[in-house]
Amino acid sequence: MLKNITLGQYFPGDSFIHRLDPRTKLLATVALIAIVFVAQGFSGFLLIAAFVVACAVSTGIHLKFLIRGLKPIMLIIIFTFFLNLFFQTGGNELVHIGFLRITDQGLRTAAFMATRLILLVVCSQLLTLTTSPIALTDGLESLFRPLEAIHFPAHEIAMMMSIALRFIPTLMDEADKIMKAQKARGANFETGSLVQRAKAMVPLLVPLFVGAFRRAEDLALAMDARCYRGGAGRTRMKQLKFGKNDLLAGLAILLLLAAVIGLNAIKAF
Repeated sequence: MLKNITLGQYFPGDSFIHRLDPRTKLLATVALIAIVFVAQGFSGFLLIAAFVVACAVSTGIHLKFLIRGLKPIMLIIIFTFFLNLFFQTGGNELVHIGFLRITDQGLRTAAFMATRLILLVVCSQLLTLTTSPIALTDGLESLFRPLEAIHFPAHEIAMMMSIALRFIPTLMDEADKIMKAQKARGANFETGSLVQRAKAMVPLLVPLFVGAFRRAEDLALAMDARCYRGGAGRTRMKQLKFGKNDLLAGLAILLLLAAVIGLNAIKAF
């Protein structure tokens, strides 16, 4: 399970998407998420999925890696599917077992919501897989900078978000090491009832939280030793600039949005 968490991991590359300005990728990700909610049918989802798969293939990221990243939230996806399956009562009845009633509309709604959730996760994965934490910080800070007029801590918020993303794979590696050490001492995390397995997680969570606080303290001391005082007066080795590739990416997102809206209109007729 721990090896399946891909959020926060970065894969270096020199693809078209890797070379995009981080602000473009952030805005494109937000736009993709909005387009997923705009789509009102499976034809729109299929078009979005084809676009995301094309982006993933162009970056050199294997599709199996994206699918593996869905495993940690598979329980949420299954729960969402069955929740809509059994509690959507409209439409023609397909199965009726006791108080459980499955209709064709409930089945469609369940599949629709599960697919939407999968697309949301995959779109978010592409952002972190193709953007380094430093570039992500610079992009977030640049986008938040207009809010500094109302005393919004743009640099601090961007730094906290990027550090949180950067620490996810680090904490997962540490959790994996602790789990292996506990198993070597006889701990059992895989068998027993749900309550027993929850209790078995205590020896894992305690040292994990202690290690997380220790890493946070070490990071704070390192930043203090380097005279870090926030974003005021800081300079960057690489200045963010929009280029032709960013314009092409924006046009591709707009075309995707127009296509999805067109499919919605066709469905309405």
